[in-house]
Parts: sequence; structure tokens; C-alpha cells
Amino acid sequence: MATESSAAATDVLVVGAGPIGLTAALELRRRGVACRVVDKLTEPPQYAKAVGVQARTLELWEAAGVLPAMLDAAIPMFGQFVYRNGERVATMQFELPPDMPYGFMALPQYETERLLREALARHGVVPERGVELVSFTQDDDGVTAELVGPGGPETVRAAYLVGGDGAHSTVRKVLGLSFEGGAFAEEYMLGDVEVDWSIPRGYGVRAMREEDGTVVDLLVCIPLPGRGRYRMSMLVPPELSSAAPAAGEVAHGFEAGRAPELHHIQAVIDRMSPEPTVARNLRWSSVFRISHRIAGAYSAGRAFIAGDAAHIHPPTGAQGMNTGIQDAVNLAWKLAAAVHGTAAPGLLDSYDAERRPVGEEVVGRTVQAATTGVRFDAADPFAAVRREAQLLVGYRGSPIVGEVDESLPAGAPQAGDRAPDARGLVRDIVQFPVRLFELFRVPGHALLLYADTDTTAAGLDEVADAARSVLGDDLVVHAVLASGVHAPRLVTPTLRDAAGEFRAAYAAVDGTLLAVRPDGYVGHRGSVADPAGLLRYAAGVVAPAGERVGVGR
Repeated sequence: MATESSAAATDVLVVGAGPIGLTAALELRRRGVACRVVDKLTEPPQYAKAVGVQARTLELWEAAGVLPAMLDAAIPMFGQFVYRNGERVATMQFELPPDMPYGFMALPQYETERLLREALARHGVVPERGVELVSFTQDDDGVTAELVGPGGPETVRAAYLVGGDGAHSTVRKVLGLSFEGGAFAEEYMLGDVEVDWSIPRGYGVRAMREEDGTVVDLLVCIPLPGRGRYRMSMLVPPELSSAAPAAGEVAHGFEAGRAPELHHIQAVIDRMSPEPTVARNLRWSSVFRISHRIAGAYSAGRAFIAGDAAHIHPPTGAQGMNTGIQDAVNLAWKLAAAVHGTAAPGLLDSYDAERRPVGEEVVGRTVQAATTGVRFDAADPFAAVRREAQLLVGYRGSPIVGEVDESLPAGAPQAGDRAPDARGLVRDIVQFPVRLFELFRVPGHALLLYADTDTTAAGLDEVADAARSVLGDDLVVHAVLASGVHAPRLVTPTLRDAAGEFRAAYAAVDGTLLAVRPDGYVGHRGSVADPAGLLRYAAGVVAPAGERVGVGR
């Protein structure tokens, strides 16, 4: 066993090479942080565990530079046909609000992981397979982890540790974090098969048979890339069922040793399919259980958990992986600041403060939806679409965001809200309209300064210089000018709001100032005429210039 003095060193040790661990590592590498990724599995799993990808995840993938590859590999999700006792009772059409940049899509988890691995490899990191975290200890300066891999035991010294190691997380257990909740009694089986039927491409199927209001038979089909290919889930037949888990046992996910065969799946199709069809080409299958639990804390000391290690719940609405990816993005930019010595005291504590309430809401909502279904408000159907797409996730009231301005119109993006896109912006040299989200493909903060008068525009360079002095050199600043504003001496990179979409999306007025965090949320909203608010915000996220040294919390 290596001694601590001779231990291999890295900035961040990431445990788990699933979508959450890979996302955390990619976001860290984009910001120049050294990291290692280890996973106890010798090979990447080849089953479509998580399939649905939400619009917010696509926005984050755009910022990370992996979106084109993901879109090429995916299939769009247009809606779902719902059947009850053999009759179609509903057609869910995913009609999108006009301001949503992206819709819904399906992508098998193994493809998501493959594309994230390829992106991470371009940053010089390859996950280490067959390497298991056995234990770790912490001190004021870092984490000492004990690993066991193909080459034997190894001691690793890291500044921080991230546990994206699933529902049975070793990181969570070593930290002694609670994981309260329960389990559903039902067992399910999954199968990846092809069928020939008249269901349009891009539509899912949910077929139920009820007796006295209780679902006694079920078939859920989610389209996958390919011809007539679906991930089908259904209740387990008696011959594949097992005893209920022991009290307190975390029973969640795929279970080893019991794999449905094609005839098990065909039997359910024969009973529940909206039309006769034959399943073929079974690629993989499994039996699984569902639990609902959430960790009592998402961090302790220099170790953090994310994804299934922090929260598990029913797959209704495809919220799990997407929530975990947002965990990883929220955590990674804060860890990067800590590693680079630029983080304000308490910045890392905001990870738990911001993300655990989101996890609690998702667990509660999906548990309810598992029994009642996803609810749409007929008066405002877009509200449910935005909620399921995770566009309504926000951090108002977070200890590191600015105050809410009660004088703003309802719906105006406030501190803690997702920063929306805006299209139709015009930029010198560029001969076509650009989108605001194109400016967010940066590892640091973005500052947006809006002016609809010549006088305000003339002073924006001074505001930009002052902002860089408190938010750091990686701050990217853009002036957004209303049509007709004249600012010939302005040096700050400039966009013209030719279509008025920025003004509308942000309820912007002359002098509006927006500091957008590295994860795409508004950190502060204020005015160029009042720099005090920006200074207060900066003090909560960035260490003073004279203290930006070393690695620390």
C-alpha cells in the first residue's frame, strides 16, 4: 500500500463513470481542473437505463460543446398515446412554448455516456475501469482515498472528491449521510426490442388495465433511435418475481440474475399492445425495482454526492438523470473556483443549499406522478411542459444570489432564475443573426449590459472594467444595445437587439445589468447606475483579489 506522502495526486477524484460523473469531470476539465474518474465496473453498461433527455440538459450540453453529437444520436419525442382497458383515452402532444430553444428527445444512456466519454477524452481524461473506491478520509487540506484496481491497491490524494456512484454510493455511506425514503412494492421488467406497428415515429405508448381503479397490467414503450425500436417496461410475471427487500435496504435499479426473455415481453404485448405486433431482436433486458429516497445532505467536508447517490425516485417524466446532470454542473463550477483559489468562503456550501431542495421537489413530484400520472393544467399547458423540461428549476433565495426585485413584471428573470435565450441579435462582422446562448459557451461568468439610450451606452466600458475587477479575468462582458442606439466609442463587445427579443425575454430597461453564472442562472440583476448590488453578489462567489491564492474552501 502506498503511503500518503507517495500517494498519487489530483485536484478532484470523481467516483462513477455514468452520466453524472462524466458530466462533473467534463465541466471541471473545461475549467482547467485536473481530475481522475474511476468506476468499479470493468466495462460501460450497454443498457438504456435513462432515456428521456430534457430541454434544460440540452442547453447545458450546448454550453459544454457536446450538443451536436447528442442530437445526431437521438430520436425526437413528440408525444405519447395513452390507453386504458384497450381504449385510447388521451394523446399527449408535446407542444412547446415559442421561447424554448429545444424540445424533448430520447437517447439511450449508453450513448449519452459514450459521447460524454469522447468529449472528456478530448480534454485528456479517460475513465479508469475496474477501479473501486474502498474508503477515504478527510483533513483540512484534502481527501485521501484508497482505491483497488487491476494493478492492486492505490492511495490517491485529492483536494476534493465527487461521488456520482449511484444509489448504493460508497461515498455517501463513508460520509455517513442519511438516505431516507421507501420503496415501491411492484417489480418491473425492461426490454429493448423492435416491433412493427402503426404508432408514429417519436411517440411513446402507455397502456394500462385497471380493476377497481388499480393498475393490474402495464406496458410503457419509449422510442429509441432505430427502426421500430423501443424500451418497453412492464410488470414482472410471477416466475421472475422475488421477495420484497428487507426493511431499510436500498432496492433501486436493475437486479442481477433475472433477465426476462423475449417470450415474457411478447406475452405482455399480446395483452396490452394497442395493435397486434411481434417483438424481435431483444438487445437486453432486466428486472428492476424503484425506491424513493433523498440524502440528508449533499456534502460533508470536501466530499460531495450527486445524481442517484443523492436522490432516487420513480422514472416518471424522465427526471432522474437530468436532475443529476444539473447537480454535476452546479457543483463543478464551484469546485473549479475552489481549486483555482478564487472561491469566496461558503461558495461550496451553496451546492447543498441550491440542489437539495430541487432533489426534494423532484422526489415528491415523481412519487405522486407515479400513481396519478403527469398532470397538465388546461388553462396553462405550457407550465407543465416547462416544469417537466426542468426550465423552472431555480435558486431564488440561495445564499449566493442577489435579491429579488419586487418591482419587476411577473415573469421577468430574477436573481436565481434560469437565464433565457434570445434570438435575432445582430453582431458586427457576423452576417447572420446570433443567439444569446452562444455567448454562454464560456467557463466563467457572463455579464450583460443593456442600453436603449446613447448616454447609457457611452458609459458601459467603465461598468465592464469595474465588473472584471471583482468577478475575475474570466468574466465575459457584452453590451446589448437597442436598435437605433449610437455608441461609436464603445469598446465592449456589442450586440444589437434588432428583433427586441432580449428586451422582451428579460423585461430589460435602459441600464439593466445581468450577471449570469457559469451554470446559466442569473446570479445578480441590477442597474449599471448602481454597482453596489454587483459588488455584494461578487463578494459571495469570488474571493477578494488579494486572497485568490492556493486551493481551499
